[in-house]
Amino acid sequence: MDDSRILAGDEYLLRLSQEAQAAIPIDMSFMAPDGWQPQPYETTLGGRFHATGPATYRKGISSTLFFEPSIRRGWWLDRLDLYEQLPIRVSIRNVWTAQRNIVLRSGNPHNYVRMTEHIVAHRLGLGLDNVRISMDSGDPPLFDLGSMPIVEGIRKVGIVVNKERPVTFLTVKEPVTIVGPNGGFLTFYPAAAGDHKLTLDVSIDFPTAIGKQRIVFDVWDDAFVHGAHARTNCSQAMMFYTKTIGKLFADTRNLGYTKDNILVAGKRAYVNPPRLLHDGKSLEAVWHRACLDLIAALSLVDSGRLCGKIVSYKAGHTLDTRFMTLLYRQAVLTKV
Repeated sequence: MDDSRILAGDEYLLRLSQEAQAAIPIDMSFMAPDGWQPQPYETTLGGRFHATGPATYRKGISSTLFFEPSIRRGWWLDRLDLYEQLPIRVSIRNVWTAQRNIVLRSGNPHNYVRMTEHIVAHRLGLGLDNVRISMDSGDPPLFDLGSMPIVEGIRKVGIVVNKERPVTFLTVKEPVTIVGPNGGFLTFYPAAAGDHKLTLDVSIDFPTAIGKQRIVFDVWDDAFVHGAHARTNCSQAMMFYTKTIGKLFADTRNLGYTKDNILVAGKRAYVNPPRLLHDGKSLEAVWHRACLDLIAALSLVDSGRLCGKIVSYKAGHTLDTRFMTLLYRQAVLTKV
């Protein structure tokens, strides 16, 4: 057990959870090649592309994201249907709620975008620093194959490096931890001298067929693209709820959920075929958690990129965004 500084949460609960996390065997490692380091200069897209899919919260409607290069630092989300509103900067400062997914909002209460995690994860996941994304509503598409349509669009237009703008790498001054009420926790360890990589150790433990899963990997292109194939997941009971009573409530009106774009898990077996098998075990759920949930939250860093090592156990959107907020509130980030 380590002696990290606890930013929030119960120390005794943390010790119990650390023991439980350590007992989960590593199912898969996906480390970067020896000597690999992330691109040291800021990047943007080499051209424009768009990605279209079924809207997440509106049945029978398509939603399109328009990606384009930007000289403006950071990621920006522009609602084309709200022409008097300014683009929303992708930042922890603009998180409206993260109860079920990460909703970003700025200015007018109507100027929001829901389920942004499957979009913004590519910022840190692929080392893509400056991008403008336009959309016709606050309801983004939910793709059948994780976020691969976005990955393929980025690959098609390429990534351009601006050698006049060095990247600012950030790490923590000391190991820090946040603990959630269910025992989930996140711990951030400082980067070693001269090392700009970000390494993730991610564990989940679900009371369904998903069960316990754990992966360890460096955040580099090949690992992120592998994880970007993973769909979001829900229990069989939640799927039934969203198709019945849940239609009455905005935060669960997931009318775009299908057995193609969602991994549905029953108590003892999957309802639909799982993906990302490794040694006969599906790791789709933990790869989705790592790449399209956790990396998305880490991409809410105001500017620059994070480096060091982060351990995640039974955490989710709410704990992720609380953690990012506390990194700023308690001034624990430092330039490398």
